[in-house]
Amino acid sequence: MSDARTLAERSDTPTTPVAVETGADIDAFVAANDVALVDVYRPGCTLCDAIEPIVGAVAKASGVAVATCNPQRDLDVVDDYDIRSVPTLLLFVDGELVGRLAEGFQGTDAVFAFLAEHLDANRDVLPDEYR
Repeated sequence: MSDARTLAERSDTPTTPVAVETGADIDAFVAANDVALVDVYRPGCTLCDAIEPIVGAVAKASGVAVATCNPQRDLDVVDDYDIRSVPTLLLFVDGELVGRLAEGFQGTDAVFAFLAEHLDANRDVLPDEYR
């Protein structure tokens, strides 16, 4: 059986988004997780607020580790990751940035499609319906 809960339960991956505050925190989070999705947001941004439950659903329904980062706390994050708009989703695999989604609000299906596009099908981190 390979439902979403089983995927999350089979790993040490957090099942809720983890707040990170600095570039060093992002680096540590990425280093600690084979597949990591970082949601770069700004408080008060309506699109960021709208995507928050989507990234929460990703964390809960998959084996992808999810972090959230407000770049206003460490402005170097903006330059280091070339953030031009929020929300921006950054996907890291084995420590390398492999994908960026910076097209405003994206629904659950669009975020999972983005993940599937950039992840090797052999990684058992996505629910079956999104592989």
